Amino acid sequence: MTVALRWRIVLLGAALVAAPAFAAADQAPAQAHAAAASQLALRPGHAAIASANFLATNAGFEVLAKGGNAFDAAIAVASTLSVVEPESSGLGGGFMGTLHIAKSNRNVFLDAREVAPAAVNPKDYVNPDGSPNRDASLKGPLSAGIPGEPAGLVWLAKHYGKLPLKTSLAPAIRIASDGFKPDPRLLSSIKGEQKNLERWPASAAKYLPNGKPPVEGAIWRDPDQAHTLELIAAHGDAGFYHGEVAQKLVDAVRAAGGNWTLADLANYRAKERTPITIDYRGYHIITAPPPSSGGVAMAEIFNILSGYDLDKMDKAHRVHYIVEAMRRAFRDHNDYLGDPDFVKMPLAMLLSPYYADGLRQSILPDKATPSSMLPHGPTHDPGMHTTHFSIIDKDGNMVAITSTVNYILGSTFVAKGTGILLNDEMDDFALVPNKPNVYGLLGSKANAPVGGKRMLSSMSPSIVIGPTRTAVIGSPGGSTIITQVMEAVLHFVDGQSAQQIVADKRFHHQFLPDVVDVEDGTFDPATSAALEKMGYTLKPRESWGFMNVVTWDRKSNTLDAASDPRRPSGLGKVE
Repeated sequence: MTVALRWRIVLLGAALVAAPAFAAADQAPAQAHAAAASQLALRPGHAAIASANFLATNAGFEVLAKGGNAFDAAIAVASTLSVVEPESSGLGGGFMGTLHIAKSNRNVFLDAREVAPAAVNPKDYVNPDGSPNRDASLKGPLSAGIPGEPAGLVWLAKHYGKLPLKTSLAPAIRIASDGFKPDPRLLSSIKGEQKNLERWPASAAKYLPNGKPPVEGAIWRDPDQAHTLELIAAHGDAGFYHGEVAQKLVDAVRAAGGNWTLADLANYRAKERTPITIDYRGYHIITAPPPSSGGVAMAEIFNILSGYDLDKMDKAHRVHYIVEAMRRAFRDHNDYLGDPDFVKMPLAMLLSPYYADGLRQSILPDKATPSSMLPHGPTHDPGMHTTHFSIIDKDGNMVAITSTVNYILGSTFVAKGTGILLNDEMDDFALVPNKPNVYGLLGSKANAPVGGKRMLSSMSPSIVIGPTRTAVIGSPGGSTIITQVMEAVLHFVDGQSAQQIVADKRFHHQFLPDVVDVEDGTFDPATSAALEKMGYTLKPRESWGFMNVVTWDRKSNTLDAASDPRRPSGLGKVE
């Protein structure tokens, strides 16, 4: 019997293995559930918001001051980010959100992910030689899925907000109309994508005034997006998915070679789904279900880690077991997962502690498992230029929302007369089976493009409830979203503050390529040497997501908010 075959038998038989290690290590799911239930009687009395831009954080507090709740504030934050941080998110993209409704002590997941247009044709994304056509999947109208963010914001207002939509959208409308000073990251993004922006007249008109990128310190206005926001404020869904804006979107897309129809827009719906829940060491984690792969992957990682006492390990062995859990979770997550409306998934197996116990038995104590030794499972990545914000309001309502347009400035295509920069989320599908996407990662048939289907994501907005503390956590960062949020949860379990969590150095493994991405300063020389001796290849990585975290110490009834120091324009604020 070959070594590879032995690995395959161990892993594929894992769901049938008993789990004494899991039962011993993770003793407190009942305690975690009790802590979660106890929140019904608690209220912080004040609020905290952390986002990637101070204008967005302040917009959220402006709406709270007018009598809004966390969901109204989320509308203000997201719509303001659409104006001031278009390189990462916006009305032309989509979001995923984990919500806690304090009054009913209920948790829901809001899926406002983009969908493929009905006329999607995989042949449009393939070159004559059979290779992926990255220009079609990343730039211009063919790269854009039908946006979900407007519908998601309207859903929040209708079902959970306290204020009229026009009140929650007012800060974004004002900022777009009166203007703001772009931060250095937006200016750099425009400069970096200048050649692509020049391809589309409306894109050039918006982002390249007088034919050049905006200069630092200049006031930049966005009257077309202000008008679109006003229509949404007045008419809700109809202000975007019907009428004037819808017609302009379709006309612009089709004139430039795309295939959207008015029916695609009219048929879009945001959807509520049941969150994934995970119990780990007395902490209850509420996170993203499919079509995000994040929650399932994190559940697999935490289920594997629950069999170890990480606190008693030296740094190298702690990292070793975390990396091996990451490796196995990423091996599985995109092989099986996709849009639950289109794909049947073995969630019971993937979420089972018994399956995790079998995976754990395949991990050697002092040696890395080469990914080539594991049964192959393709992976996929949702883009690096995403954003996340976290909110807790005075009544204990919580919002964790991760929003994206995928790559830098999305498709770089602006629909004339709307101010809307479209996403390039079509590249998140497995457009060419077993061919890597822009991030060098593979896709599977579970994530193949079909009209009306949501592309798989790694967005992992999460709420974590411990015995005495609660956290709202999320991050952008492509496939590293999953591992960054997972590491943040581990740090929260270890007792770290919001400021410590967002500043912690990070590492990442995603099965393929078989390397450990490492942020500078994560490991000391001795730890790096020990990991390399175990067989790991450590690779420096500079690009990490900008995490935003809010915590609530329920014992002292104090809130804390922190924005990632890697993004100086971000703001975590408590009032």
